[in-house]
This record gives sequence, C-alpha cells and structure tokens, in this order.
Amino acid sequence: MNSTLLSAADTNLAPVYAEIFLLIATSAILLIDLFLKEGKRNLTYGLSLLAIGGCAIFSFMDFDSGATVYTFSGMYVSDPMSNLLKMFTYLATAMTIVYSRQYAGERGMMSGNLGGEFYTLALFSMLGQMIMISGNSMLSIYLGLELMSLSLYALVALRRDHAISTEAAMKYFILGALASGFLLYGISMIYGATGSLDINTIAQVTALDTANRTILVFGLVFVVAGLAFKLGVVPFHMWVPDVVQGAPTAVTLLLGGAPKIATFAIVIRLLAEALPSMAFDWQQMLLVVAVLSLAFGNVTAIAQTNIKRMLAYSTIAQMGFVVLALVVGNVDGDTTNAAAAYSAAMYYTIIYVLTTVGTFGLIMMLARAGHEAELISDFKGLGKRSPWFAIVATILMFSLAGVPPMVGFIAKYAVIQAVADAGMVWLAVVAVMFSLIGAFYYLRIVKTIWFDEAVDTAAISTPTDMRVIMSLNGVAIVALGVVPGGLLAICYSAMQATLAN
Repeated sequence: MNSTLLSAADTNLAPVYAEIFLLIATSAILLIDLFLKEGKRNLTYGLSLLAIGGCAIFSFMDFDSGATVYTFSGMYVSDPMSNLLKMFTYLATAMTIVYSRQYAGERGMMSGNLGGEFYTLALFSMLGQMIMISGNSMLSIYLGLELMSLSLYALVALRRDHAISTEAAMKYFILGALASGFLLYGISMIYGATGSLDINTIAQVTALDTANRTILVFGLVFVVAGLAFKLGVVPFHMWVPDVVQGAPTAVTLLLGGAPKIATFAIVIRLLAEALPSMAFDWQQMLLVVAVLSLAFGNVTAIAQTNIKRMLAYSTIAQMGFVVLALVVGNVDGDTTNAAAAYSAAMYYTIIYVLTTVGTFGLIMMLARAGHEAELISDFKGLGKRSPWFAIVATILMFSLAGVPPMVGFIAKYAVIQAVADAGMVWLAVVAVMFSLIGAFYYLRIVKTIWFDEAVDTAAISTPTDMRVIMSLNGVAIVALGVVPGGLLAICYSAMQATLAN
C-alpha cells in the first residue's frame, strides 16, 4: 500500500461478508456452548449447521454475480473459482458435522471439559479454508493456512486420554510445522526476488524476467515442498497414514475432506496465478511427484487390512491424479488449455472430497460405543445387515475405483483426457495402469460387503439425519456420474474466468 489509510474501495466488505459472519457466529456459538449442560450439545450442533448455511447464502450471492472483486488492497479476491470452491467446502464441512455427531458423542469428545469444541474448531478450520481459497496475497494465504492447521492440530489431539490420537497429533503438528516453515521460507525468497507478496504483482514481475531467477527457483522449490505436504503426496506423504489411522475417525474426515479443496485453491493461486512464467520449472517437479504418488499410494494400499490406513494410501494416489492435471496445463500464454486442465483437477478434487466424506461417514456408521469399525473385516456381511447402506458403500467404492457410471469414472476420464490432449500419452497410460491396480483394493471391499459372512451382527443404529444425508450422498455420486456435464461446465467456466483476470 502507498498510503497508511485504506480507501473506500480497499475496504469493500461485501466480498468478505461470509467470513465476517462465520467469525461472529462461531464466537457466539463458543460462548453459548459454555452455558450448556453436558449432554445438551444438540443446540451447538444445530447452530453450527445454521452458521454454515448462512455462509452459503452470502457466497451464493457472490457466485451468482460471477464478478471478480478485489478488496483489502488486493489481498483478498472474490472470483468464480473461490465462490465455487467455497460452496463445496461448506457442503463437505456440513456433511462431516452430521456424520460425526454420534461418533464424537459416544467417545467423550463432547463431554467433560471439552464441550462443543469439536464443532467450533471445525468452524474455525473452515474459516481458515475460506481465507485460503480467496487469498490473493501470499500473506493472507499463509494466515488462512495457519488458522486451518492450528484448528486441525487441536482436533487431532481432542481425545487427550487416547494414546494413539495423542501420538498422531504430535506427528501431525511437528511435520505440519516443518511444512509450514518450508512454505514460509519459499514465500520469503519469492518476496525477496520480486519485492511483493501480491499474487498479481508477482506474476507481472516474473513475466518481465527482471527478478533474480536463482532466488526464484530456490523459493519455488520450498513452496512446492510445502504444498506437496499439505496435499499429502510423495515424498511428503509420511504423515498421512499414521495421522489418518491414529486420529478419531470424525477428525480424520475433517482432515481428508474440505481441506483438500482449500489446498487445491492455494496451489492454483501460488503456482498457476503467481508463477505462470515459471510453469516449466514447477511442472517438472510436480510430474515426478504425481508419478511417485500414483505408484506408491496404489501399490502400498493393497497390503493394508486397516481400512482407514488403506484409504490414507489411496488418498496419496488420488492426490497424484489431481497433480497430473496440474502438470499438463500450459499457463504461459494458453489460458484455454490451462483452464481445461485445471478445471479437470478442480472437478477431480471436488468429487474426491464428496466421495471420501461419504466413505468415512460409513465407517462411523458401522462404529459404536466401545467398537471402532476400522478393519476391512468389519464390513463383512454388510449386505445382509443393511442392504441399502451396503449399496451406498458399493457406490462409493466404485466411484473411488473409477468404475462407470459412477462420477469417479468421469473425474478420472477428465484428467486422463487432459493429459492425453497435452501430448503426454505415456503419462496417461501410466495413470490408467495404476488406476487398475487401485481398483483391486476398492473392489475387495465390495466383495467383503456382499460375499463374506458377517462377523459383527449388531444392529446398525444411527440418527435419522445421518441416514438421510448418507443416502443423498450415495444418490449424488450416481447422479453426477450419469449427468456430469453441468458440474464440469461450471468448473471450466470458473477456472477460465479466474485465469483470465
């Protein structure tokens, strides 16, 4: 800023109404929860969902306008990409809260001194994600990232009397702090080379080729390393299996769901928007990361018997698919090609999150007080115990495996098509081969559901709201696969409008 005072245009609050509302609402919920008696957290639950609904209303108004608006001296942007990603962030977080209510309550995560912190920390985490998605400065992006990360660290450690959860929280905190350090160091080097933290200014300076390229490349390496950790891809994947397995399943869902959308957003902001002129450099790094993630994630997942650990390794492979689309987007002058590739990555991320939320919701549905449904064998005989939810589980597994007509097939096809259109046929073949390997461990769960005799014959008792949302989750996976054009078109137009600005 050239002046110590902000102009009226610089302080336009309309684009940040959703964030302001969520901050006020979450703080109010936290205070209200202090006066609630133990076992009376339904009010906190309901208010949390209402807060998310309020955010959706504000973001929908911006989404409907389709305009790109900058505020706070360009540190914050409201554009089609941010508004679309925020809507799915709200959806994923709301579904997570619905799925987690019974599970968290039965494990003492809402009793004693804890109260409703599960809900408020989830909302503060979502606030950080919203700031990340709309950040147009490396400073605002980093602040949003830390708000999200600190909330998630606390959530992983929420069961203080549980040794495995405490161990997972320590691993996540230490490695997360290390990754944040990498990212911050890379940002500082880019700032030193360009003299700015603003995304648009950095893009202009690097395009003129007046900045010190050596410093830029070193900064880029650290930024890519930090982003790779947040995505959970090889070789920065070491935290994923242990944290996903060790954290309470409700928190695992908060880790593996909506944050992936926010991380995708900052990858686009920091690489595709801020450093398009250095695309060759960062795309070569991401190419190695993508291939290694596809190979390591899919092959290692086969050997797992713990379903949470298996899904953790599959997440590494799934994020490898997202990175594949980032590799082939030519951002240096060809916005049409870039929009096609990056919209495929966006579409894949959204579909993956919706499917993963449903999958971990099913795991919590099968769990009960004193029993964690964390082994693949816990799914035995689900077809007889609950035929409808066995069908939903089958739909989710088919989608993750990329079996048509589920929407996961469309997502994989969109990415592979983008890779092939870029002339990298060999990379498309590699992606298809590892997808076939991945299909094995997903279909193994389907076989367990329908053809193995049940070990646990206890009745599945879940709240009505969870059953309804789970059913809609499964139906949506099929519907989006049968009629994929609408969401694909929205992703493409949003990405094209964002890259054009």
